[in-house]
Amino acid sequence: MSKLVDVDGLIAAQRDFAAARDWQPYHTPRNLMLALAGEVGELAEIFQWKTDAEAAAIAANPAEFTHLQEELADVLMYLVRLADVCQVDLNTAASDKLRKNARKYPPPG
Repeated sequence: MSKLVDVDGLIAAQRDFAAARDWQPYHTPRNLMLALAGEVGELAEIFQWKTDAEAAAIAANPAEFTHLQEELADVLMYLVRLADVCQVDLNTAASDKLRKNARKYPPPG
């Protein structure tokens, strides 16, 4: 069974982190979106030029797997921070989107 991400805890931790460094003026939606896009680019670099088999085997390489975890965490943290600054409740947004996708793409049969 997988654990769920504590979005509310992550929001609180990021608010505290930004406040302690007086970064709130820089955490505008535009700046956060650009930072998120940059992190997605860094994540993409991990997979660039790998075959599907090589990409699937990243977990077997401890250094590569650590790098993957770090980039995924960066993407998640910027996404959560952007949603917070834009006053989007990610739990509600994700639940709504899952329901819409289930209606749009029903299982075959």
